[in-house]
Parts: sequence; structure tokens; C-alpha cells
Amino acid sequence: MRRLLIPLAVLGLAAIQTSAASAAPLARIATFRAKAVPIPKPGGGSYPHTGNCLGCGAAVEAEYVFEGSGYGATAQNPNGGIPPISQVKFYLPAGARLHPQGFGTCSEATLKNVGPAGCKPSSIASPVGNVLGEVTFGTERVPEEAELRAFFAPRGGLLFYTAGHSPVALEIVSSGHYVNSHQRPYGLKLITLVPPVASVPGAPLASVRRIKIKAGAAIKKGRSLISYGYMPRKCPKGGFPVKTEVTFGGSFGPGREFGIPAQTQTATYRAPCPKRHR
Repeated sequence: MRRLLIPLAVLGLAAIQTSAASAAPLARIATFRAKAVPIPKPGGGSYPHTGNCLGCGAAVEAEYVFEGSGYGATAQNPNGGIPPISQVKFYLPAGARLHPQGFGTCSEATLKNVGPAGCKPSSIASPVGNVLGEVTFGTERVPEEAELRAFFAPRGGLLFYTAGHSPVALEIVSSGHYVNSHQRPYGLKLITLVPPVASVPGAPLASVRRIKIKAGAAIKKGRSLISYGYMPRKCPKGGFPVKTEVTFGGSFGPGREFGIPAQTQTATYRAPCPKRHR
């Protein structure tokens, strides 16, 4: 699920990790926010009459902040860091709907072997977002800035492409698909599987401190604007309900072994209702 490139610093800098006495790794969702925003145009700006209005086409801007400790602990760094993420579930409010017809797609193989340059412009599902990761380098857990982009997948759903450059270079593809949550007051649920990401051989896996992305796109057909996602036609009292469930660690078979027991954290949010109809 990823391509790992040569670390940008001195080769072989990662030392064999020494186990330190510490509690089991812990993680929590410190911040979770999600709201409807105008759909970004490919060349900049946004499409008019989209965003937080009832029944309108819209993009979703989501932000996560994670906290944790105990993962990748060493004698030099006994507190360790945040455990790695293995899965993210994102629940849309009931009444939100998708219209994937007419959009291009990009395959997982293309993203892994060629990168975003191999994808059609019509398959781009987001402008460039950002991720602040955490990797082990030497005996320390250090920050890793990365870019995050979403693409429409061939059989529906989304592919998330993450590219980090320093202190290690890595490329990751995470696959997301939609199902009906069957949980009121929610509707569709996006389930995204995140692969284990090794920063350097023998080191603990990479983890995540912060995610911010704005996902959504539209295409023009004549005078009509067709959006990938549409807002509900009614807003419940208190705002649109959204929810996330994030799993850290776990064991899921070949290619998805995280080396620690799974723990799932849940967070909810109420996105504001429109102030007025547009």
C-alpha cells in the first residue's frame, strides 16, 4: 500500500530500538471538526452557490488532532509517541448524498507506481491538504510534514495519497469505500484502511498527529454544475451531525500488522446549519 524511498538524512541513522519500561500505548482524538464548504475549483477559488446550503453541492472540510503516548518508547525517549492509525470511519449526516457518475477515476496501482501525475484531472477529489506525522529517527519520535490528496477510486469511494519528504521520504495510498451506516442520525459512512508505514528498517511505524483536508469536486455539463456530494435538504436542530471512529494499531493479516492491540476512539461534531438559503 505504499512506496518507501531512501531517507533524506544519513543512511543507517536509525539505531536498533531499546525497549523501555512504559505503559501500553494510548491514543485519543483531541480535536475533530467537519463542515460543509464551497467546492474548490481546480485552478483556485470555488464554485458559486455551493457549500453550506440545503440541498446544495458541497465539499467537506475535516480536521483531526490526535494525542497519545507509549508507542516507540526507548530508554532515551521513555514517553514514546502516538500509536499508528489503521482505520478511519467518517459518518455523513442522514440525507447527504453522492453523485459519482461523470467523474474520472485513478487506480491504486497508478498512485503507487506513478503518483498523482499519472491521474486524470477529472479524478482529483480534493486540493492539497496536509498531515503532520510522527516517525522514529535514531532514538527519537520526530515530526514529519506531508501532503494529502484525495482521488476518486474506480469502484467508488476515495483513494488518499500521502507524500512525506523530511526527515524521511515516503508515499502512502489509503483506500476508502462508502457503505450505509444504518445508524441514525447518520447516513453514509466512509471506511478508510490505512496501511502500516515503516519509516526506516527496524524502526516503529509512522503515526499521525494532525490531518486537514477539503474533499469534494464538481464538473460542468453545459450550464449545469454536477457535484460529487450534496447537502441534506433539511438541517436538524443543533446542526448537521457527523461522527468519526479512529482505530489505532491492530492485527488484520498479511500487510496490515501493526504490532500492538487495536484501540478505537470515537468523536462527534455538530456542523452549523445554513444561516440562510442561497
